[in-house]
Amino acid sequence: MSIEQPADQPPLLRSAEGGVVTLRMNRPSQFNALSEALLGALQAEIDALARDPGVRCVVLQSEGRAFCAGHDLREMRSQPELDYYRELFRKCGNVMQGLQALPVPVIAKVHGIATAAGCQLVASCDLAVAADTARFAVSGINVGLFCATPAVALSRNVSAKRAFEMLMTARFIDAAQAADWGLINDAVPEAELDARVRGLVDEIVAKSPTAVRYGKRMFYKQRQMALADAYDYAGDVMARNMMEADACEGIDAFLQKRPARWRS
Repeated sequence: MSIEQPADQPPLLRSAEGGVVTLRMNRPSQFNALSEALLGALQAEIDALARDPGVRCVVLQSEGRAFCAGHDLREMRSQPELDYYRELFRKCGNVMQGLQALPVPVIAKVHGIATAAGCQLVASCDLAVAADTARFAVSGINVGLFCATPAVALSRNVSAKRAFEMLMTARFIDAAQAADWGLINDAVPEAELDARVRGLVDEIVAKSPTAVRYGKRMFYKQRQMALADAYDYAGDVMARNMMEADACEGIDAFLQKRPARWRS
């Protein structure tokens, strides 16, 4: 039986420093299961981050022993109505799409388990680094519920056959497999997880904020296009990017062999 979240404990914690926003899922006793309250808090933060020009990077992590165990099954079973489930999965899908739609990179910092919608969260982030002890699964089929919405994100990260195997067998894969299959970028010893994510953040923050925002938007949009359309779109994006002050400064700095001073 799960332990209820204390009423005075918010389901999501936020901290910010130097343009880097860290969101920490805060339902440790429930393995950070995605309750309605947690989904709502994530959506509110995503909406706020999308409007904040000072944000440079977002890190998504969690409190307790697990990254995220998926949806809150006890909460789901308390309202056995089709319209309720449709709305719940719509809200969850909006959160996943919202992470990708943010104009800055989102990094999942993973420890423990990431299962079902928790694995979907990892797949929905732009980058993911995990402790080498982390494990991943889309295990809904074990309780008679195919992980349909996690399949959307999962199948856009790993190959079709790998995704289908995970979805049909519910087997866990370890962090090394997750890295090999493309679900995460890197698996590191748990003691090195903080430093590895910090290093990745520092690399991103050192780049032109303008170029990063152009780049993330372009990367996902072109993936939905035919090849010729993608090149047309990419050429227009590069031309517009060239008109920005940061591109002029960056190229001049390179030619003059000095550090760039980003203006944006």
